[in-house]
Amino acid sequence: MTPLPSPPTATGSDRGSATAELVLILPVLLLMLLFLVLCYRVSDARLRMADVAHQAARAASIAATPAEAVADARTTAQTALAGAGVTCQDLTVDTDTAGLAPGALVRVTVACTVRLDDLAMLATPGSATLRASSTSPVDTFGDRPGQAS
Repeated sequence: MTPLPSPPTATGSDRGSATAELVLILPVLLLMLLFLVLCYRVSDARLRMADVAHQAARAASIAATPAEAVADARTTAQTALAGAGVTCQDLTVDTDTAGLAPGALVRVTVACTVRLDDLAMLATPGSATLRASSTSPVDTFGDRPGQAS
């Protein structure tokens, strides 16, 4: 029996090429990972904003007066954002009470401007304005000021 020929050995020109390729591709992979983290955080913040708008609309719909509804919506939005860990540079809470008549719909729109470096936990420049709206019905059978019980 004749022995099998040995495989060709690596020459000096091929040595370390895998390491060099890894060093070149690693920063690109890291940037892609950080971009995915940013996208996730923005998506998560938008979901939180939708929940904040829902809570604010519900609080406004159970208020006794339109002025109280506006104040309750703003207070609820601020509290919910603080609980969600979202820090707004500028917070706007628009409340359309529709007179708080039984069966009417109360609509709340919340807009929050956040810094991207705060949101992504990275040194990302700029800011983004996140908006969400929600509608909540006023209870048809609830007691309202000025109505006979």
